[in-house]
Amino acid sequence: MKAKAAVLREFGKPLEMQEFEVQPLGAGEVLAKVVAAGVCGSDVHIWKGEDPRTPVPIILGHEGIGEIADLGSQKRDVLGRELKPGDLVMWERGIMCGECYQCVIAKQPALCSARKTYGISVSCAEPPYLNGHYAQYIHLRARCHFLKIDPEIDPKVLVPASCSGATATHAVEQADVKPGDNVLVIGPGPVGLYVLASCLNRGAGAVYVAGAAPDKQRLELCKQFGAAGTLNVSESTPEERAEQIAEWTHRLGFNVGIDCTGITASVGEFLQYVAPYGAYLIPGIATPVGQLPVSLYEHLARKNVRLQGVWVSDTSHLYQAIRLVLSGRFPFETIVTHSYPLEAANQALDDMATRKAMKAVLEPWE
Repeated sequence: MKAKAAVLREFGKPLEMQEFEVQPLGAGEVLAKVVAAGVCGSDVHIWKGEDPRTPVPIILGHEGIGEIADLGSQKRDVLGRELKPGDLVMWERGIMCGECYQCVIAKQPALCSARKTYGISVSCAEPPYLNGHYAQYIHLRARCHFLKIDPEIDPKVLVPASCSGATATHAVEQADVKPGDNVLVIGPGPVGLYVLASCLNRGAGAVYVAGAAPDKQRLELCKQFGAAGTLNVSESTPEERAEQIAEWTHRLGFNVGIDCTGITASVGEFLQYVAPYGAYLIPGIATPVGQLPVSLYEHLARKNVRLQGVWVSDTSHLYQAIRLVLSGRFPFETIVTHSYPLEAANQALDDMATRKAMKAVLEPWE
């Protein structure tokens, strides 16, 4: 059996359609029919050659949902339910060794020393070839974790949970958002929206969101998710923003800031608004972006503020993100704005790069 895939052969160049021979499955491995694959903002950076982890050639795509096509041996999902062909499932995007210090002792599988990621750091040059989601099928490794999904649910709605949602959940967990906390989210993209929803779900007192001119519609969407207020940095001065934040927080500052922009300048501005003994988390950086303009004395030491990076996620965060979507409390169906056939993967990347699409999804069988 053969499967079509969109392959990146040279950074900055269009993806090319290619057919691959589907390989036999080993014990514990799964062949999944990709129903929908997310086109992430990280994919744009990878496409441009900005991610040092990425080899070429590669089948892009680290977000997806699909149906079990075949099993190398009996397998169960994380809730103990037996998997069988035809089941709709989601899976962990990372490939962890399960044996290193981070996996076994630190219990931080997201930081596995041998971690690989489908569609980011596993080439299609060698078997089993189908190592990314921009394809009709994906060959999933034996250590992959699964969660069965109700087939009545629109699979496209759940796709962003596999990356944006899981990463956001990890960030909110690390921030230790408490009931009543005032939270500032910087960046109203998919990660920011999941952070907003996750904070409210944990009982945050009020969540505010900051964005820029291209984010105008996204900031409006944040209000539908429950944001208490929004800031457009393109339509305000630093002094006006400082006054607005002082009003929102009764001049106390935010208990938590979560920066989803991947832009160092935003940290330089918004870190100062974190309250004493607060935290500022940065889940939005997936490629090298330079140095942070931070005053260690003013912004951190003097206020006992914690500044922390957040790197990807693990299966527990994926599970929580999926459950949040399935709760029906937030309008997650509004995040995916564009769908494309697999052959239009280049158009999807272009539309993500130019921000025409908030979230694009490929449907390989359409």
